[in-house]
Amino acid sequence: MARPLSVGVRVGTLARDAGAPLRRAQLSFGLAWASEWAMLVGLGVFAFREGGAAAVGAVTAIRMIPAALIAPFAATMADAVRRELVLVWIGLTRAAALGAAALLLTAGGTAGAVYGLATVATIAQTLYRPAHSALLPALCTSPRQLTTANVVRGMLDSIAALGGPLLAALLLATSGLSSVFAVCAAASVLSGLVVVRLRYDPPPRGPHPTRTGARAVLGGFSAIRMDRDLLLITQLGAAQTFTRGCLSVFSVVVAIELLGLGEGGVGVLNAAVGAGAVLGSILTLRLVGRRGGLAAWFGLGIALWGLPLIVLGVIPRVPAAVALFAVVGMGNALIDAAGFTVLARLADESVLARMFAVFEAILTAGIAVGALLTPLIIDFWGIRLALVAVGLVAPVAVAARSTALRKLDARLRVRDADIELLHHVPMLRVLPEPTIEQLAGALEHEEVAAGHAVFAQGDAGQRFYVIEAGCAEVVRDGRTVETLGRGECFGEIALLHDCVRTAGVSASAETPLSLSVLPRSPFLTAVTGYPASAVAGERVVTARLEALSAAPEPAPGEPG
Repeated sequence: MARPLSVGVRVGTLARDAGAPLRRAQLSFGLAWASEWAMLVGLGVFAFREGGAAAVGAVTAIRMIPAALIAPFAATMADAVRRELVLVWIGLTRAAALGAAALLLTAGGTAGAVYGLATVATIAQTLYRPAHSALLPALCTSPRQLTTANVVRGMLDSIAALGGPLLAALLLATSGLSSVFAVCAAASVLSGLVVVRLRYDPPPRGPHPTRTGARAVLGGFSAIRMDRDLLLITQLGAAQTFTRGCLSVFSVVVAIELLGLGEGGVGVLNAAVGAGAVLGSILTLRLVGRRGGLAAWFGLGIALWGLPLIVLGVIPRVPAAVALFAVVGMGNALIDAAGFTVLARLADESVLARMFAVFEAILTAGIAVGALLTPLIIDFWGIRLALVAVGLVAPVAVAARSTALRKLDARLRVRDADIELLHHVPMLRVLPEPTIEQLAGALEHEEVAAGHAVFAQGDAGQRFYVIEAGCAEVVRDGRTVETLGRGECFGEIALLHDCVRTAGVSASAETPLSLSVLPRSPFLTAVTGYPASAVAGERVVTARLEALSAAPEPAPGEPG
């Protein structure tokens, strides 16, 4: 058995395969989230100075609630324009808001104005991850590369969660509060500028223009509601974020009351989560391409948000608490890598950003509910029993949906096999990953008995075919002019030239024929939507027509 590649080799392979566009997109993400984490520290310090802990809680609610409500509507823009333009807009908007806040702090401006500017920055940032999640598939060339890209992004998120607050702490100690906001503004500008003129082919849109307003937002909700697997990921994600909201309260109560670590212990426990997330991201890189489906890893990540709380309720010791909070961070790394990859692969590309925005909004609601209920649970049961009760939520949810997770992995394995088959077709292998995913999702599978016809010469052309197994005979004017095998295609001439079938196709007399079938609309949208695939398609058509023209005429007495 071959030894697993090192993490460094995997990251290097990602860099070589993806090229500059993917690296620039990931750099933008790292800058944006480091800025966000540093801003949270600066804003929390400012709010505490102004009104104590109550002010910190109120400012958090003021920032998060409008962001959660507005983001699904704002995400309609990310499905209507090139998505890197949305990232540029977010970076510049955040920079303007945070830069203005820095000036206000320097000039002694009112707290309300600073909170308002921070809310504007938060609303913009809430749209960042959905737009970035929708952009990543267009920059990748395979499902494995998309998974690796999400792992790398999760690692950057974890590093930002550590580095952003540390930078803010350094600036607070040396330069003052306004410098925190100024540096965050500068990082936001850079996060937008690094993706200006990002080179990639955006997936083609269908014939209908993107709707706007409430009906457009419903597209994101409908995408989740109509697909059982997207709904599954969302439901389990809500269980995880409910636990996450509870943990935001538990980290304070556990550190101060249960373990007696004081206020500094709150930072220690949260740092343990961040450190665990970094370690988890490194370990997750080693899982890419291994056996075990994405859904299974996602379920494990969800469960790891709850199981450590159960153990902590039973063993309330400082070393155990630090280690267990780190395990929570490792679970988060698995969720980021597997969950966002599955969502990107299953949702329709035309609503991808809206789907991610709705997903984020639901998760934000889960955090809020968890944070609001936890004090009541602690008052009712006490801290240790509350830890056990809340800790059961995520693993029980995973256990209840284990069969659905296994079915999701089976669905993805079929999708992977279909993608591999489509990569054998010259006019399809040049398509970017999101379009290949959409075609694989649209495939139908058909069996043709030995000797039976798939279609006849002169029939109307409505479908495109790729051979999974068996042999197909191309028949023109009663003569077999070509024999096709696995991975070869037929049916493209009538679709691309809008004409009747120029030849008939039948299964060979010896073996049945297994076919993957694409309906007319998705085939034409994909192949004609990109210059490379359109050119490749015309080459195939030209070669086929020349071969048909060169076929010998029937001899006298043969069927014509």
